Amino acid sequence: MRCPFCGCQDTKVIDSRLAGEGAQVRRRRECIDCEERFTTYEAAELVMPRIVKTDGSREPFDEGKLLTGMLRALEKRPVDTESVDTAVSHIQHRLQACGERELPSRQLGEWVMEELRSLDQVAYVRFASVYRSFQDVNQFREEVDRLEQEPSPEERRDQMPLLSGEEDE
Repeated sequence: MRCPFCGCQDTKVIDSRLAGEGAQVRRRRECIDCEERFTTYEAAELVMPRIVKTDGSREPFDEGKLLTGMLRALEKRPVDTESVDTAVSHIQHRLQACGERELPSRQLGEWVMEELRSLDQVAYVRFASVYRSFQDVNQFREEVDRLEQEPSPEERRDQMPLLSGEEDE
């Protein structure tokens, strides 16, 4: 790897460890020439599905757009950056695991709402109000009522199924 300080081609790896929930390798490197140290991150390049918007247009998945939308909903909320990064990683993993070449934006939005709901309920309602285009206070009230009545995704995962075939749903 080329040194970002002097441009020399010879660098050596001092330390390697997993980062980003094991999806990346963090490497600490040292330049043989100028002896400066720097960090690199290595990750597998996976093809993400294209997002099909409600108007039928298609666009490539954009992690920056996902993160911006979540951060906007989480603005001035007590949620640490690491938790947000983990939520984004969960969504990306679901995108990769779905095995589809295209995914409706509605599905992506539902996954974002699930992650926000587990991070911060206020951020969840903020995002839902924009995503679902709330028109009046009653729609806010209905969403808050639904939030209070329905179990969270974590609660659903932790619950035992009533019938033997339910765990597949």
